[in-house]
Amino acid sequence: MTEVNIQVWAVDALGALAHETRLAVFRMLVTAGPDGMIAGTIAESAKVPPSTMSHHLATLERAGLVQSERESRLIHYRADYEGMSRLLTFLMKDCCQGAPDMCADIFASISCNG
Repeated sequence: MTEVNIQVWAVDALGALAHETRLAVFRMLVTAGPDGMIAGTIAESAKVPPSTMSHHLATLERAGLVQSERESRLIHYRADYEGMSRLLTFLMKDCCQGAPDMCADIFASISCNG
């Protein structure tokens, strides 16, 4: 992906996250881990009607931040960790002007243990 294309993609991804419900859903799916969640459970947890949630999930999927998989009559959603990593890498790529200790606090504040 060229630098221009990645920037266009990053703008789309950030735009998808620039909505309170979509940001909450994305964080919910990141927290759920690789198992993800069923669409109805996501809608119920977010207190959003299923039809509205479908729109939000489709927006996140088009942005490359969420993946879906049909399981019989249910649609299972999970965070797209590769897309999330691509976005974080784009945002942090030129961080710290070659002095990684400047960014140490950012990485130290991220904990996979809750």
